[in-house]
Amino acid sequence: MTTDTAPALGGRRAALPRLVSDYGVYAAVLVLLAYNAVFTPYFLDAGNLRTQLVQAAPIVIVALGMALVIGSEGIDLSVGSVMALAAAVIPLYLGFGMWPAVLMALLAGIAAGLFNGTLVAVVGLQPIVATLALLVAGRGLALVFAGGQLKQLHNPELLALGDGELAGVPVIVLAAAGLTLATAILVGRTTYGRQLVAVGGNRPAAVLAGLPVRRILITAYVLCGLFAAVAGVFATARLTASDPSAIGNLAELSAITAVVVGGTPLTGGRVRVLGTVAGAMLMQLVRATLIKHDLPDSAAQMAQAAIILVAVYVARERRTR
Repeated sequence: MTTDTAPALGGRRAALPRLVSDYGVYAAVLVLLAYNAVFTPYFLDAGNLRTQLVQAAPIVIVALGMALVIGSEGIDLSVGSVMALAAAVIPLYLGFGMWPAVLMALLAGIAAGLFNGTLVAVVGLQPIVATLALLVAGRGLALVFAGGQLKQLHNPELLALGDGELAGVPVIVLAAAGLTLATAILVGRTTYGRQLVAVGGNRPAAVLAGLPVRRILITAYVLCGLFAAVAGVFATARLTASDPSAIGNLAELSAITAVVVGGTPLTGGRVRVLGTVAGAMLMQLVRATLIKHDLPDSAAQMAQAAIILVAVYVARERRTR
């Protein structure tokens, strides 16, 4: 009897980290929603729920790009600086109209991603080193473009991106939903998505299999830079000003947290798109819950740090079992 039950118990213990890693973030979001529904006045009001979605949307957008990079066994520490760079570029071209200015901001994000991807895939630098360089230089360049000062924006079309709605849904939420769908299709339904996961899971084997590893890696960083620039455009529109010193500040940490908590391992080889979105929502709900109960923002940051440690520990337990 002992020999029969021991393997079963071991199997249950081995399955626990997998269940927590795969579904823990969704359970945590539901628990927080239930808690706030009971103990936080007016939390389920339509206006408050709209606010939570709008505040989480930029994190979702940046985290989706980060998930692609982490899935390739990389990391991008420069996304916050890329957001600032996009914000700084907008006023330079806004005289030509809103769309040319937005296009140039997105091109700046693509260029930043191309720079990072080339350093990683061609030069062979470690991702953390390559992107750390742009983390510092990117925000410095943004401040140079902005002349070191905040610039108020008065273009109605641009500002509509920040507070506009379509069929009653904020534009930024629709953009985050659209990019989530596009990323899910890219990862789950395309050859590139399968190749990205293969490269992240075992790069030497991917090379031996003849996959275009360099192109795959560069594309991942380009998409990450593009998504960060999109988030930078929306952040600028919501702020109604270009402020490179503030826009995107610590965005890289929020994005990495959302990805890791959402179940994408830092070791690569897997991309959980919906988990990443849930991770971003969890971080926003944690912050909102603590603030609404009169705790300082520093408490939310410490809570997020604790969640990261738990997520990484669970992921490690899953790998070792």
